[in-house]
Amino acid sequence: MCLQKLREGERARKRELTMLVSILLSFSFPASTSLFITALSVINLTSSAYIGFSEVRGKHLLYSKFWNAISSESGRRKGEQITLSSRTGMLFLYTPTFLVGLASFVLFPLQDLRILLLVSAITLHFFKRVLEVLFVHKYSGRMVLDSVIVISSGYFVSFASMIYAQHLTQGSSEPPVDLKYPGILLFLVGISGNFYHHFLLSKLRREEGDKEYRIPKGGLFNLVICPHYLFEIIDLLGISFISQTLYAFCLTLGSVFYLIARSYATGRWYLSKFEDFPEDVKALIPYVF
Repeated sequence: MCLQKLREGERARKRELTMLVSILLSFSFPASTSLFITALSVINLTSSAYIGFSEVRGKHLLYSKFWNAISSESGRRKGEQITLSSRTGMLFLYTPTFLVGLASFVLFPLQDLRILLLVSAITLHFFKRVLEVLFVHKYSGRMVLDSVIVISSGYFVSFASMIYAQHLTQGSSEPPVDLKYPGILLFLVGISGNFYHHFLLSKLRREEGDKEYRIPKGGLFNLVICPHYLFEIIDLLGISFISQTLYAFCLTLGSVFYLIARSYATGRWYLSKFEDFPEDVKALIPYVF
């Protein structure tokens, strides 16, 4: 009797798992048969989660507020690290992937609306970043070359592969649930909100080279420390909804892990630097986290 109940429970769990997988697959194209894309999906997800975990532990990618944090693991002194000006470093971060987006209009036949929307969204996402670097942000620090290489190559490989994964879906049946139009809306909300809060951050510095940090105000800064990260997540969710490939969902999920961790680390930084910083302000999601 007990053995029969165990078997029935096992069959019930299998049915539930099969139903869950079926529901999830209704939101995406079938898994890619490309070994490269499958492997990269796993690598993106696990590496982003690991980097996020490192942020929580205090081992940061060396840019923005954390550009001069010393990695205890590497044991390298600050004077031994190769650095670039923040503006130059940021341009190296975003320009290659922006150029990939532009090149994709020529290299890949845009056979349907979905891939046209995806390539357009990726190109616009990184074009905005380049314009912000050139005309919006005011910089005072530097970037460590190691971090520039890691982030820039990560962007380049990840988004070039997303476009390629989308190209591989040409001729496949569309997912039962079409998310590309909600994706467009999420993308537009995310990219607009991200730009607005970047603009507010730029106003904190009175001029180029101003090294004083101030508590951000306006927009959602009264509720969360990193609203620009929140809107970046919404932006990336929009892109993954437009794509609806498992690769895009894995890439976005990995990015969410990293941005959650980075916002948590930024929150600790603010609390340690400003004695009057309000402790009820959340890191990323208003009233929640």
